[in-house]
Amino acid sequence: MNYLIFGGTGFIGTHLTNLIKELYPEAPVYNLDIVKPGTPLPSVRSYNSPLKEGESLRSIFIKCDVRKPIGELPFIPTSEDIVFNFAAVHRTPGHRDSEYFETNIRGAENVCDFAEKYGIRKIVFTSSIAPYGAAEDLKKETTLPTPNTPYGISKLVAEKIHMIWQARDVTNRQLTIVRPGVVFGKGENGNFTRLYFGLRSGKFVYPGRKDTIKACIYVKELVRFMLYRLEHHQEGTELYNCTFEPAYTIEQIVETMKKVTGIKRSVPLIPSWVLMPVATFIGVLGAPMGICPARVKKLMISTNICGNELAQSGYKFHYSFEEAIADWYKDNNNQYLK
Repeated sequence: MNYLIFGGTGFIGTHLTNLIKELYPEAPVYNLDIVKPGTPLPSVRSYNSPLKEGESLRSIFIKCDVRKPIGELPFIPTSEDIVFNFAAVHRTPGHRDSEYFETNIRGAENVCDFAEKYGIRKIVFTSSIAPYGAAEDLKKETTLPTPNTPYGISKLVAEKIHMIWQARDVTNRQLTIVRPGVVFGKGENGNFTRLYFGLRSGKFVYPGRKDTIKACIYVKELVRFMLYRLEHHQEGTELYNCTFEPAYTIEQIVETMKKVTGIKRSVPLIPSWVLMPVATFIGVLGAPMGICPARVKKLMISTNICGNELAQSGYKFHYSFEEAIADWYKDNNNQYLK
């Protein structure tokens, strides 16, 4: 049995590879990606690798562009192989609308065609909470998706493409779709890293409110849950929101980061009517620290995602939220969070 990770060079793919090799050292892991491991991503300013210093990704790299039909590979896939589809364009803002559709939708079609061709029966697809759309209401797996961004639309369509693949052979095919909240951990190069360095430099302020809910999950927890569901899958298609339950507010996240990393300074709250013009001006200057109106707006809107289905699935979390932040800090030699 082979583990085939489309988009395996990325943040989640790297952590999944590390976990598979920790649990099953002899298991063949193939990384099918357009980007070689260790290559800085041009779309990410101040890129930080999810690998530790001196560490290499213990998978076999195969250059693969999911936007195109997937041709012959240097090995023969079998029906026992497991496909993880992480290949995606996801940073928002930052891409043309067409890029989300080309990679996330066409990529889903090509990965499912690949699985169909070789009779592969198990796929794990990483979606997003973006299909729910931006709103304060609690979102469960049964909530009607109302995506309001090209990224959210592309992820919802990609889910449906995978579901169609599974429905072609309901009895034998197994599909797990995960909708993670904000995923944090070493090499995320995203929201939590920007938040930490904003706190550390004294540049972060609460934008209009402190009670904004930000559903999140530690990357090491997310990949463990994926492997758990492969072993405990019931039948058909499974869909899980992946987040701590209950979800944390931005104030709780900030205070935990401060506690773990020893930051002492207080964080002021600035009314949104003051902050938005400032963010607009900074955005014109090139958005240092990643500050721009779109990101400030995202901080002001809750991602109120219910993780109860995951909590009741039988999976036991390995980390509390504070332990997860501490483990991430340890992965960076207790110097910073990135």
